[in-house]
Amino acid sequence: MSVAQSFMEVLAGIIHETWYLFEEAAPYLFLGFGIAGLLELVVSNEKIIGHLGKGAGKFSSVLKASIAGIPLPLCSCGVIPAAMSLKKRGANNGATLSFLISTPQTGADSIAITYALLDPIMTVFRPVATFITAVGAGITSNIMEKDRTNTLSNPIMLSKKEDATNQGCDCCGDDCGQASLKERAIDAIKYAYVELLGDIAKWLIVGLLIAGVISYIVPEEVVGGYLGGGIGSMILMLFVGIPLYICATASTPLAAALIAKGMSPGTAFVFLLAGPATNAATITMVTKFLGKKAVTIYLAMIALFALVFGMLLDLIYIRLGIEATTIAGSASDLLPAEVKTFFALLLAIMITYSLIQRRENDECQDCS
Repeated sequence: MSVAQSFMEVLAGIIHETWYLFEEAAPYLFLGFGIAGLLELVVSNEKIIGHLGKGAGKFSSVLKASIAGIPLPLCSCGVIPAAMSLKKRGANNGATLSFLISTPQTGADSIAITYALLDPIMTVFRPVATFITAVGAGITSNIMEKDRTNTLSNPIMLSKKEDATNQGCDCCGDDCGQASLKERAIDAIKYAYVELLGDIAKWLIVGLLIAGVISYIVPEEVVGGYLGGGIGSMILMLFVGIPLYICATASTPLAAALIAKGMSPGTAFVFLLAGPATNAATITMVTKFLGKKAVTIYLAMIALFALVFGMLLDLIYIRLGIEATTIAGSASDLLPAEVKTFFALLLAIMITYSLIQRRENDECQDCS
């Protein structure tokens, strides 16, 4: 067999594995984006800011920030302007840190894809661990440091879409509220399936491709030998995950591929917890606006809780007598193959459209 033929065979294998993962995830991703759009419709920016901004208690605001961040589908860079907006409006450091942690680690879309590619245990464990990590970091911050004076000059909203409840209306009577609701619903759909999808599409594609490479090329004995479990493999994944920019949705196919190759679920979970929550940009922004002590607490709490929950998760699987490789992706078996293919093709078209729209918007901004 020639080199060219060998290369084409490997390439075909990688594409096959990537498409398989995409088909398995597509129906649940579609559902997750729909939930994200619903949240955008019913939960206004001002409601979130009102609960977390000036006047909120040091402990109650941390709890609220941790809860509010879990379903919001913002990545570790996209959450920065939202968190800084909360700080601008008077949120204490603890609430800001909690929001910075809980928001990128999970989201409606990432919870859905976790169920599709991993298993119900990981699907429940992921948001619970995220909540506890965010609360722990926020409370620790409020106890250990004085709140830092805010230096932000311009308010930044939680999404690019203006809050429809603040928009004027030229019509009169009941039709006004109905028209407003219709417009908000359309905006929410555009936000979910165009704006949000465009924000994470590139990273989702990269994550799926890397997962395809791992699935086809990386030998099981390599992953099982070096990342099969234990504190050493978890610390290694922690050092890989903290500086890496990867969103919660894109990190899930990678974790699924590694678990299928023999990585322990706890080690994979360390990556799922630390990777989306941190990157170089987030660390820089936290240092600038919240201070060095805040960024130390931020990183230390993420690292500590990631390791603790990683070991706890491995223990849960061992005590339950469950082999992670045997149940990973089993939830997607409930759907017929035709349904998965339909949603995969539909989502592929929508991803293409969202990327084109995003490129056109970026070009318009450059010209203006």
